[in-house]
Amino acid sequence: MATATKPPQFTGEQIEELQTTAAEHMFMHGSQTNDWKGDLKIFVKGEGCWVTDMQGNRVLDGMGGLWYKAAGYGRKEIADAMYQQALAIESPPAPGACVPTIQLSGKIAELYPDHHCRTFFVSGGSEAVETAVKMAKKHQQLKGKGGAYKVISRRNSYHGSTAMAVSLGKASYADSVGPDMPGAMWVTNWNSYRLPYAGDPVDAAVKCANEFEAVILHQGPDTVAAIIAEPISTASGIQVPPAEYWQRLREIATKYDVVLIADEVITGFGRLGTYFGPENWGVQPDLTVVAKALTSGYAPLGGVIATKKVADVFLGGERETFKHLITFGGHPVAAAAGLANLKIFEREDLVGNSRRMGTYLYERLQDLKKHKIVGDVRGGLGLLAVVELVQDRASKKPFPKEAGLGKKLPKMLYDRKLVTFRAADLIAMCPPLSINRSEVDFIVDALDDAIGKLQKELAVT
Repeated sequence: MATATKPPQFTGEQIEELQTTAAEHMFMHGSQTNDWKGDLKIFVKGEGCWVTDMQGNRVLDGMGGLWYKAAGYGRKEIADAMYQQALAIESPPAPGACVPTIQLSGKIAELYPDHHCRTFFVSGGSEAVETAVKMAKKHQQLKGKGGAYKVISRRNSYHGSTAMAVSLGKASYADSVGPDMPGAMWVTNWNSYRLPYAGDPVDAAVKCANEFEAVILHQGPDTVAAIIAEPISTASGIQVPPAEYWQRLREIATKYDVVLIADEVITGFGRLGTYFGPENWGVQPDLTVVAKALTSGYAPLGGVIATKKVADVFLGGERETFKHLITFGGHPVAAAAGLANLKIFEREDLVGNSRRMGTYLYERLQDLKKHKIVGDVRGGLGLLAVVELVQDRASKKPFPKEAGLGKKLPKMLYDRKLVTFRAADLIAMCPPLSINRSEVDFIVDALDDAIGKLQKELAVT
């Protein structure tokens, strides 16, 4: 960690000026300006799991930035690596490469289950999803399935905000604006709290997976290029599937010669207690989409990791060339950040810490079930968990929007020195992988106090 320094100081006039400038000239991603205008949280310092705002409030970041701050804040060695690379050569002339981008591709191959994989670097998650889908379609064409253009995803998953990516899953908070990508098709998502099918959870999960097969057979296997899914769907409430679910997806994809894409933008690089999520179930996808934790958010970087079986199809002549270009994909400064970040991962065993602290977090969160409005606690597979609030535990009936949980809870938690992302009926937790036991306790204690107060305000007895 960097040596602790005092955060910069700002006068009331400077803070007011920044708030005015933001309100008049800036879009905040995924937010309505009227909801934060004049009261935008502006942060000026970060260290470990903690951040400091302009008013001097030091709070714990329970969401790791936006699902990405794996190594934590204030890592000087990452900043130094970026600085040194920018001094040497910040980007190469086309068509060339720089040392850290090459080295990072090799490091990923070392960590990935298929050590002969090949990585196509982009700038972030949405670009990576776009690239993976395009790569899957091109792969099918090169193999003789020229009519394979359809992509099957799960309803209410989130795979990015670009025009094609929002067609996949069609998450409720992503503006698709239409028309959807031709060939986009959707099946039932897994939900462990409200089972999509009655009966045993494993049987229900397999039935959900079998919907992919039903669609493939109905559409014709020669028309389907790929299926895409997150190992754990965060957009639908952090739903942890049984091992049989992903194992069945692998069987279906193999049987019908369909590319299996794992969207690991959030779960990749340690979030689920393994470097890559499907390792938990002994599954090897054909393409793995990564971003966020690859650099712990110190620089924008994403990628598509292709197994050797897929990547080798693109070797040959002009016809086999993957004609895809992202200007800043694999930017050397970002790649240098990625390399330094992964060195920290290994030195401090952050993946192992994710496993250990994830188990501890999940166990501690069970205490919150003493509150009647806590309907479910999900997690237990690395440092990714959620507390779901309901107005009636027996029926699992959610609170109506009029209850205003989305406005009340974030403020309650911030007053208790915990910052979260979109805390409402779902309170997600995705803290830095460097978190310790006392900080896990801090999170749970803040949640306990806030949920107790909220329950009283809602008059739930």
